[in-house]
Amino acid sequence: MSIKWGVIGAGGIADRRTIPEGIVGAEKAELVAVQDIDAQRIEEVAAKYGVTKYDTEYDLLSDDNVQAVYIATPNQLHHGQVLAAAAAGKDVLCEKPLALTLADSEEMVEACRDAGVKLGINFMMRFHACHTAIKAIIEAGDLGTLVMGRAELTCWYPPIPGAFRQNPALGGGGAFADMGNHCVDLLEMLFGRTERVSCFIGNLVQDYPAEDTAVALLEFESGAKGVVDALFNVPDVAAHNALEVYGSKGSVVSFGTIGQESGGSMTAVLETGDKEYDAAQARDEDPSQVIEPEPVNIYAAHINAFCEAIENDTDPPITGEDGIWNHKVIEACYKSAQTGEAVDIE
Repeated sequence: MSIKWGVIGAGGIADRRTIPEGIVGAEKAELVAVQDIDAQRIEEVAAKYGVTKYDTEYDLLSDDNVQAVYIATPNQLHHGQVLAAAAAGKDVLCEKPLALTLADSEEMVEACRDAGVKLGINFMMRFHACHTAIKAIIEAGDLGTLVMGRAELTCWYPPIPGAFRQNPALGGGGAFADMGNHCVDLLEMLFGRTERVSCFIGNLVQDYPAEDTAVALLEFESGAKGVVDALFNVPDVAAHNALEVYGSKGSVVSFGTIGQESGGSMTAVLETGDKEYDAAQARDEDPSQVIEPEPVNIYAAHINAFCEAIENDTDPPITGEDGIWNHKVIEACYKSAQTGEAVDIE
């Protein structure tokens, strides 16, 4: 059985990735309707996929043929649209972040819970084959005690008139609110929840109100440390978009896996025996091994998993509660940047 989907906000990432690769590309999903306020865009998108078009989200939500909705509108609109979807009895997959404030995020989760509908958040990078392979290596104990991780997401994002991601009042922040939240989510998938943060933000290249530079230090409940760097000011071709994990028995590093793509590469260095101290710290040989997990499309994998949750009446793979927690971590990072002090997360 296919779950019938409608899309609210059918431009941008929806038309570029989630619709063609995720909803259309998932065996358990069927696209039946799309909505956008841009008349020309919605005409083109609806024609491209051969589905019903709507001018307003309320018209789409009134369509009895739509079972689940994917919301990919600017951040400031998520709150009202999720509440409307819950009232209409539709299961919801919402783009990150859930909302601009913690209170709004909590209200969205409560509304969906009260309405008996699913609410998920689109941290689709969890499904990357390299990221799930890293998690498996950790769970097998091959890295020993986890010590430190780093997640980097960088892009070139010059000033664009009307871009909500460049206006904190509309996007909730800049590079960290838009990209750092993915990095935090990935590190927590591997290390567990964050307990304490320190963060620095600023504008080094781009001249707009939101930050173009953000670096955060995370301390996880285990005591392991994490580093997130989210940048709007480095050329795309120069970015590694790397995920690095270090432990007492080795390291695993993936390149080009944090972002919109499902590709990339991955190497590991794993100690199999007990090593004595080497005063010379010799590194004459390259002990790294290339790991090539079976590729997985991150959008299709998430949509299929969400559809299975609807079919089986189980929690979505990434829940609204996960979105609330992520908001708390990001909010703590911005507070640290503003105060110049480390912030504990309650």
